Amino acid sequence: MWRRPDRRQTHAMHYMFASGAMSPAAARIDWVMDDVDLNLLTALDALLAEGSVSKAAVRLGLSPSAMSRTLTRLRSATGDPLLVRAGRGLVPTPRAIELRERVGALARDVRMVLSRQAGDLDIATLERTFTIRASEGFVNLFAAPLVTAVADAAPHVRLRFAPKPDKDVRPLREGQVDLEIGVLGVSAPEVRAQLVFRDDFIGAVRAGHPLLTGPVSSERYAACRHVVASRRGAFTGPVDDALAKLGLRRDVVAVVPGFPDAIRIARRSDLVALVPRSCLGSADLLMEGLATFDLPVDTPEILISAMWHPRMDADPAHRWLRDTVMAVCRVVAPPR
Repeated sequence: MWRRPDRRQTHAMHYMFASGAMSPAAARIDWVMDDVDLNLLTALDALLAEGSVSKAAVRLGLSPSAMSRTLTRLRSATGDPLLVRAGRGLVPTPRAIELRERVGALARDVRMVLSRQAGDLDIATLERTFTIRASEGFVNLFAAPLVTAVADAAPHVRLRFAPKPDKDVRPLREGQVDLEIGVLGVSAPEVRAQLVFRDDFIGAVRAGHPLLTGPVSSERYAACRHVVASRRGAFTGPVDDALAKLGLRRDVVAVVPGFPDAIRIARRSDLVALVPRSCLGSADLLMEGLATFDLPVDTPEILISAMWHPRMDADPAHRWLRDTVMAVCRVVAPPR
């Protein structure tokens, strides 16, 4: 908040202008910075993000009483209560809701501006936590080798894997997620993306399944009962479109959230699962007891990308994370 200088400050600065000791632009900056406490911006970001004085205190490493005093200062500075009591908790005022996204972006920008950017990143001493948003299938297949690679190169770096229930880009925009892995959406043109690997669908059934007694034709495949994975709970997809062109329709009797769930069901039943070919690269027991086959119909290729917000482009540590993810994925799921 900028305040007009009082008469004493004005008189002093007139003297400095006349003597050449201070330019008008420098004087204005001095007035502004004398009145701004950037720690309040960080505190406001934590309070609005957590919606709790105690949680914000933990986030910033302060005592609850110190955080409470800071909230009082913020209320005075903004002229708004910001957080008000509602039962046992606090709820944001309309002004706080309006400020929340702007304050978060400002706080991140300030931290980036005031952080030392080393020309050569020392991965061995880097201390940072990266949040990666990915599907259960990706975590099941790639998390173990990725964690191992990161731990070997950067022992002080931590990875947090967050669920990916949708393609909402707000977590990337708001800095809640550092890197997202999945199929690129169309709702965020500013988001950066890099192709990680190409995938396609295959069929999976239990060992000894009747479908395996002969060639898997479109007709025999469609005649089976099926389980599919869909975050949106959809019963149909590209396979059904391809079958429909042949005048065929498959019977999907179960929809589950992720491919590992579909695989577990197929292993213990006569249902046919539709899974990504990349699952064949799993080093654990995911595909144990299953037989796989190429689909009898053509389906579109699956392009798996790494996505991040453009503000992270120049961050050396983030570039290292992206390169590490790419390297691990190319080993686990080699280019086809």
